[in-house]
Amino acid sequence: MNKNQITLDTPLQFIKGVGPKLGEILKKSSLLTVNDMIHRLPRAYQDNRRVVSFSDLSLDQQVIVQADIVKKSIIPLRSRNKRIYEILISDGSQIIPCKFFTLPYKNWFNSLRVGERVEVRGKVTLFRNRFTFNHPQLFPSSPEEEIKNQDLVLPLYSEIDSITQHKIRSIIKEIFTHLFLSDKDFEWLPAWLIKKYKLISRLKALKGVHFPDSKRIDDYLKFQTEFQKRLIFDEFFELQFYFALKNQGWKIGKADPIQINNEYVKEIQKNLVFDLTLAQKKVLKDIFSDLKSTYPMHRLLQGDVGCGKTVVALISALVCAKQGYQTAIMVPTEILAEQHYKNASHFLEPFGIKVEKLTGKMKPSQKRTVSGVLQSGFCQVCIGTHALIQENIQFNKLAFVVIDEQHRFGAHQRALLKSKGIHPHFLVMTATPIPRTLSMAIYGDLDVSVIDEMPKGRIPIVTRRVFPKKRKEVFDFLRDQVKTGRQAYVVYPLVEESEKLDLKNAMDQYEKLKNYYKDLKWGLLTGRMNSDEKKDIMNRFIKKEIQVLVSTTVIEVGVDVPNASVMVIENAERFGLSQLHQLRGRVGRGAYKSYCIVVLGERFSKESAERAYIMQSTLDGFKIAEKDLEIRGPGEFLGSRQSGLPSFRIANIIRDSKSLSLAKQSAFDLISKDPYLQKIEHQKIKDKFKELSTSIQPG
Repeated sequence: MNKNQITLDTPLQFIKGVGPKLGEILKKSSLLTVNDMIHRLPRAYQDNRRVVSFSDLSLDQQVIVQADIVKKSIIPLRSRNKRIYEILISDGSQIIPCKFFTLPYKNWFNSLRVGERVEVRGKVTLFRNRFTFNHPQLFPSSPEEEIKNQDLVLPLYSEIDSITQHKIRSIIKEIFTHLFLSDKDFEWLPAWLIKKYKLISRLKALKGVHFPDSKRIDDYLKFQTEFQKRLIFDEFFELQFYFALKNQGWKIGKADPIQINNEYVKEIQKNLVFDLTLAQKKVLKDIFSDLKSTYPMHRLLQGDVGCGKTVVALISALVCAKQGYQTAIMVPTEILAEQHYKNASHFLEPFGIKVEKLTGKMKPSQKRTVSGVLQSGFCQVCIGTHALIQENIQFNKLAFVVIDEQHRFGAHQRALLKSKGIHPHFLVMTATPIPRTLSMAIYGDLDVSVIDEMPKGRIPIVTRRVFPKKRKEVFDFLRDQVKTGRQAYVVYPLVEESEKLDLKNAMDQYEKLKNYYKDLKWGLLTGRMNSDEKKDIMNRFIKKEIQVLVSTTVIEVGVDVPNASVMVIENAERFGLSQLHQLRGRVGRGAYKSYCIVVLGERFSKESAERAYIMQSTLDGFKIAEKDLEIRGPGEFLGSRQSGLPSFRIANIIRDSKSLSLAKQSAFDLISKDPYLQKIEHQKIKDKFKELSTSIQPG
């Protein structure tokens, strides 16, 4: 086909240098058209000023080296079907191994030849007193990739099967050489917004990221050029506008406004055995303001372990019950449901509020009884697990929904619980502090309240990082504490021994510790136990029949035993910072000085030791969360249970937090100017969000 006929819809196989065979390979990576290819944005840039020789290498340095492959080996590991792929490289003065535990793609290892010159990019690490590269990027150093003045900076793209970086760059160059389109063909943001935020055109931005200016290498490496900033803004704006539309959609459904009886609120606070903190009072003010509105509340309540979120939720439930409405509180585990039920009953029943519990393990006859009192309206507050969203469970007048530890539930489950009422007010709570940038990226459609103050009188938990050789001293200390009348937790990352991981596990260690410290009463709690077994173990621990509870992370959330004052976390290198902080929150809940001892295993990294030190240095969950996000990145920070984390081509919520804030502000600005996207200048945005915007049209 004629070069001048290249459009955004042109199939890639018709681009010069591609053809049918390469076109099929690109298709497997969802690259079908010219539009797909030019939006395959560089994930990083290669700084060719910083190629170093082996003699100049230093530990933990991020470098580029050019060397020859002198040997290839496949080293089998003890674990079945596991192996290390090792490539030895040399610059003529010394040899350095490059180790790979997984390969970039099939036949990659076989495609590399001994004697071939390669370019290696990665971090220098130390293994057995020898410099090593673990999982570096490795490229054939072909003549066209040799360092030239005009190639001081090169864009690097995500791997596409067997296609080299040079080939990807040449395809993109061919496209832009013959793609004759104007700015308006790429632009979807309105002119007023582009002007207000001083954004360059989208076409100019695309060209700028694919063809970097060698005079601005440092700006490119930091993603600080105006080209990168425009595309970063666009990605964030798209997400935030989606949230703004969802928020606008909620306002179409009318909720029952709940009148707040201020005298009743004062009476509630008078009956508390403690004073609410200023932060709790501020959050209650936010919630009451939402409850009075005809728009359904959609609020996220964040607060560190022990800050008093549950009390805020229960006071809100009382206010709703006073006006004849019901509240549902959904929690992720039966242990937590039992605990919340006891606390809620103790708190609410003196006010004449009937509280019920509903869990999956209850007998059918018990479930039918609870269902009956809910449907009749006789029960005003129900606390339960996923059992609350079963089809046969109906409420009489559900107006307030609370989700505790919301990250344990998917969007579908949350929606099912909301559907039990007619546009009920909705509060989600988490004891895992989420940094502001991350909460904007995943909960941008929710209003956020934070309890950032702990109740008065809480004794700070003493935290210590301990290395393996001090392990016996740790357990001797634990025994001494228990002998004074306190109780303790010992947490392990595994339930039982694993062939793949050389870690201590709960079952083996429970037996060993029980036999060594025979003067203590031991108990074992794991996620594999059935509901009745877990309940029995927890009840015995609460009654002090068990002095030391050996457990997995099943006790991470919500378990409240005021007499427990020691938390020992074994193989602490296997836990993220936020998880360590959650586990620490199981102690320090009573009137006794409490201790959290973070024990590292035999094999720990520098990063693991640093995490343990951070735990020792601060009790502030929000500082810990920020650091955890920085260390692990958003995906790992949230964990595999968290659905809905957006994937970005170029934006990074940590690095680009300012752009995220601007994008949120601009998206909600646009919706406030034109709620139903009726203006001509907003039609491209309306088309982009057609399905969602159509659902919120007036009338």
